[in-house]
Amino acid sequence: MNPDRALSDGPVPAGLVIAVDGPAASGKGTIARALARHYGLPHLDTGLLYRAVALNLLQMGGDAASEFAAMRACDISQIDFADPELKSETVGGIASRISAYPLVRQALLERQKAFAAQAGGAVLDGRDIGTVIAPVADAKLFVTASPEVRARRRHDELKRLGMNVHYEDVLADIHARDERDTGRSTAPLVKADDAELLDTSDLDVHAAIAEAIRLVKRATALPCRGS
Repeated sequence: MNPDRALSDGPVPAGLVIAVDGPAASGKGTIARALARHYGLPHLDTGLLYRAVALNLLQMGGDAASEFAAMRACDISQIDFADPELKSETVGGIASRISAYPLVRQALLERQKAFAAQAGGAVLDGRDIGTVIAPVADAKLFVTASPEVRARRRHDELKRLGMNVHYEDVLADIHARDERDTGRSTAPLVKADDAELLDTSDLDVHAAIAEAIRLVKRATALPCRGS
């Protein structure tokens, strides 16, 4: 089975919404993009919205320790989402910090909910999709992996982007992000009760995508596309 092949053997119900949650570098973004291609749905990486706010804050010279300054940076209309700086560890660290602010989350909430509610359906990935943004999604996945595996993936990704990083520093950052994501008072990272757990620690990208499609199929009783 080619998990990315277009549908040729069955209709996709209108309004299919798939929520993909999980911690940093778990593979949720790769899986969500593959699901979007597979089902012919638009995709939103909600974490990129917070990174855009973080980059805007950085460019404004704002203080990440100030919730008010972070809220002022939520106008991200001028941010180029193709800017490689969005993937930097500096921006990622700021994004993780400001995502804990209720005012920032509220400022981005309606944009995410509107994307999830569009008539044709959607795939969204983040940390509170299945619990806050799209609690009635047709299928929910919680994608995870061990901190060590996630740190290695993130380290290798940053190396490919030409960034000078050390595995030990990336692992420490993964642990810090996990603590912030799960410990924040507003929309903490948690597996929704009705989400399917997908541990990618021992899966390569193709196996992880195939398993995600299988889980979505099971959750929605849809024929497996491309099979």
